[in-house]
Amino acid sequence: MTEALPNDIASTLQRLSELLQQGANAEAANLAALARRQFPVSADLFRLYGVALVRLGRRKEAQVAMNRAAELAPGNVEVQCNLASMAMAEGKVGAAIERAKNALSKAPGHPALLQVLGTAYMATGQHAQARDAFSLAAQNMPQHPSIRLNLASAELELGRLPEAEAQVRQALLQAPSSDLAHAMLGHLMHMQRRPKDAAASLLQAGKLAPNNVQHVFQAALMLDEAGDLEGAAEALADALSRAPESIPVMSQLLFARRRLCRWQDIDSLSEQVTRAVSEGQPGIHPFAFLAEDTDAALQLRCAKTYAATLEQQAAAYRQEFNIRHTVPLPDSPIRIGMLADGFHETAVGQHLVALIEALAESDLDIHLFAATPDDGGSVRRRLGAAATLHDVSSLSRKQVASLIHGTAIEILFDLNGYRGRGNVELMSLRPAPVQIGWLGYTGSSGAPWMDYLLTDAMTIPNELREHVSEKVIRLPRCPQPNDPGRKLADPPSREACGLPGNAVVFACFHETYVINPAVFARCMLILQQVPNSVLWLLSGPADADQRLRQAASALDIAPERLIFMPRLSYGDYLARYAHVDLYLDTLPINARATASDALWAGCPVLTRSGETISGRTVTSLLHHLGLPELITADSVSFIGMATALGNDPDALATLRHHLVQQRNKSSLFDMRGFATDFRRAMLAVSARYRIGRPPTDLDL
Repeated sequence: MTEALPNDIASTLQRLSELLQQGANAEAANLAALARRQFPVSADLFRLYGVALVRLGRRKEAQVAMNRAAELAPGNVEVQCNLASMAMAEGKVGAAIERAKNALSKAPGHPALLQVLGTAYMATGQHAQARDAFSLAAQNMPQHPSIRLNLASAELELGRLPEAEAQVRQALLQAPSSDLAHAMLGHLMHMQRRPKDAAASLLQAGKLAPNNVQHVFQAALMLDEAGDLEGAAEALADALSRAPESIPVMSQLLFARRRLCRWQDIDSLSEQVTRAVSEGQPGIHPFAFLAEDTDAALQLRCAKTYAATLEQQAAAYRQEFNIRHTVPLPDSPIRIGMLADGFHETAVGQHLVALIEALAESDLDIHLFAATPDDGGSVRRRLGAAATLHDVSSLSRKQVASLIHGTAIEILFDLNGYRGRGNVELMSLRPAPVQIGWLGYTGSSGAPWMDYLLTDAMTIPNELREHVSEKVIRLPRCPQPNDPGRKLADPPSREACGLPGNAVVFACFHETYVINPAVFARCMLILQQVPNSVLWLLSGPADADQRLRQAASALDIAPERLIFMPRLSYGDYLARYAHVDLYLDTLPINARATASDALWAGCPVLTRSGETISGRTVTSLLHHLGLPELITADSVSFIGMATALGNDPDALATLRHHLVQQRNKSSLFDMRGFATDFRRAMLAVSARYRIGRPPTDLDL
């Protein structure tokens, strides 16, 4: 029940202000409704009444109250600010801008009006005008940190990162306990490729706002990017303790624990995440979900749900950009763009470079957009010599999108997909009229902005077609290119590699997140049945190596039979395949780049064919290499064949000899042939676009 009315307007207004500060909006509205009869000409009373009604969601009544306040005091700045804010809430941004401008003509330089005007400009994408409004507000009220944060947001949208950082740091001097300022600083650090500093700022924001799980969650992602996976896992565990029902946090924690080989409780986490995907809950990253042993339908559902959220965010940006694609003239060359993090000494760069060199001889106009800086390596030099290479590592996503559009790219490839750093968000802006997924993410994007997926019939057979949202281009060859010019250096001795002199060497140089308990148990069964054997693995993050040795011991395998290879340069890593007798593939995610590296080095690869795209990539490699006998259908046959080969040195020698022969005559390492097929595919895609036909499945 509302208490008795104060008997003067000053006391009434003070009481209303107190109630609004306390969040007692219903009580404030009741008090104001009664008081307006006693004080019918108080503009401040009607304004506060309107504020209370807005908070209660009673917008029509609020509009009436605020209009009455404006009639009583047309020059009241606070009333005009409230009316402009209400117009923005109803989507009438133009009206809000006009109201703020009119009010400013009567009260020039008023900080509150400039704040509202700047906010309205931000909503319409007029970032330069917003920056000017916020800048003037900051000059007129220099000690107000929220104005500086708004100014920083505008500078950020304009790509002026140093200026944005300066404003945030000034705001922190004024309000060192502002979690929003620390979080924004973290965001700016991340955009400047300083993930460690970004994490520190976000963790500080999390301390200042214990109930805000997003600060700690984002800090965990930054720690991961900075290479501190253990710290990331700790931050994710902290975030989950703050929000135990948060599925996005839960899924990232599950993925981190898989990478750290901390398998305790992962089955429970996996069940919860998988159930959330089946229910269509948002926020589960598709790349992380590939590590879960599910089916293609559920993987596509995860991708579609994730993409739907990005699509909502991108729609406003696309409207702001207002990009229009001009259809090229019939005789103009086809301009192909490729966007990737990895145009240097990475798997993408190493495997793609020979194909780009072969395409340089074609009539396709190839442009590479490198999201990472030049590392000075030979791959970057070769790519830059064979195609037009744009270093976009210092540009914002919007700037990159504008560059791609300005370059008149007709067909744009995303070579990272959900595996990349912000590539999906950039592709969602639709910088090119035709967009194709390839290489980076072994699954369907589920995204409406992706038109095609470049693949083959072994990776996506007819029975998997319904689980792909894009149209598919199925090449008559393995869709993973390889560089046949890779040099095999002389390998170091077995002793230098830490390998026993006469042991059978099984290897799996895949990342740790695919070495799940089931994969590891299969490998241990193989070691049990091939007594004089070892398993050579890539050294994992933090204490993952020790954990795997402990797991081996628990399965009655001497821990010293697990050998770990440190991270090496590509040439040094490639040379070590000379000591590997058989490469053991993984499921539900196949090895891909490391598998083709092994095959090029003359090392046979044994796979188990899966029922998802990510579980069939090595099946494609082996099929096109002419080695179908190394494709198994289930765990029993996989273990049986590995055991039989491990116990038969002559069979391994024969297999290696046969592999070398097949390598020299198969299509797998024929990049001139790949370039011919690629060109045919691009001609077909371009022709459909230029005559106004929608994308369709293409089987070449």
